[in-house]
Amino acid sequence: MAQNGSEAGPLVAGVAGRYASALFELARDERQLDAVAESLNRFDGMLKESADLRRLVRSPVFSAEEQEAAIGAILERSGITGLAANFIRLSAANRRLFALPGMIAAFRALVQESKGIVRAEVRVAERPSDALIEEIKASLKDIARADVDIDLVVDPSLIGGLIVKMGSRMVDASLKTKLNGIRLAMRAAR
Repeated sequence: MAQNGSEAGPLVAGVAGRYASALFELARDERQLDAVAESLNRFDGMLKESADLRRLVRSPVFSAEEQEAAIGAILERSGITGLAANFIRLSAANRRLFALPGMIAAFRALVQESKGIVRAEVRVAERPSDALIEEIKASLKDIARADVDIDLVVDPSLIGGLIVKMGSRMVDASLKTKLNGIRLAMRAAR
């Protein structure tokens, strides 16, 4: 327990945090955490792929009725049902769709924290093989002493190597950083 009497856990604040916490508690009580997380991840994937869906979610130009109708059709077509669908519909009805990506991220963090999973962001210059991803996961698992979920980000500007962010720690082993270090050393030597 934290000093204020609340349960200790990841910090989730604002509208997104309140909605995510409420959904998390409901899904946990209904024993549907995994199903809700999978549905929200599927909707988040659709958000990342569709500029039109992002526009619908972010734009205040659409009325609540228009957003609700469009979201309802999208959920029906994608097969997202149950608590996750009701949650997304409620967000639309309450004019909170703009906060939905944050709600999904906060919910994901709550689920991972409840399962003892540590999240790590791994930035690489090009997509590594599945075997290499598993090797990175295994190394991070040894360091974290917990299961690790990787967010893989491909950033060609790194040239080579990787950058790993896990919690408050960051390791930069990118070629870009090493070349910048050499460039700065050469400038200082002039």
